[in-house]
Amino acid sequence: MSAAQKVQQHPAFVQAQNKANYYFQQLDKELTKYPVLNTFEQRTQVPKTYFVSCTVLLLTLFHFVNPLAAPVSNLVGWALPCYLSFKALESPGHQDDVQWLTYWVVFGFFNFLESIALRMVLYYFPWYFAFKTVFILWLQLPTFRGAQTIYTVVLKPVMSNMSGSRAVAPTDTVTAEGLRDRVASANSD
Repeated sequence: MSAAQKVQQHPAFVQAQNKANYYFQQLDKELTKYPVLNTFEQRTQVPKTYFVSCTVLLLTLFHFVNPLAAPVSNLVGWALPCYLSFKALESPGHQDDVQWLTYWVVFGFFNFLESIALRMVLYYFPWYFAFKTVFILWLQLPTFRGAQTIYTVVLKPVMSNMSGSRAVAPTDTVTAEGLRDRVASANSD
């Protein structure tokens, strides 16, 4: 029996292989929801799990090569949301439109702040683009709804404060007395 065969029959190796196969099956189940990946798999005969895993690995490696980190981060921040925004506009529902409009507002605000302080941030924070990419993914993914969180917690209060109006918070209850007070205060100004 060769050394390679001994390693392949070792219980730890078998357990790791079984766990990896389980996660690949779960990923394949999740990726089946995307018709583009199914079409890609049919045309190229490359399993979609391998394609997605290699793409993620390649993008991760590009982040380790610092000059390529900024273009990859921008690709993640612009290309995928642009495509998904187009799909949202073409869909009959409006919930995905709200999600992507909120993403673009937050992403634009973030890019504005980034354009002001990028050199300083890069000097003190060397892995900035890797963290920026993770942050952008958090903003984008519907599971986390990061853009809506940032909009509700940060941007909405700041912008309503700057415009001089007070936006009604989602937890506020609107009563007739409260509306009368707001109308009275608006008329007195």
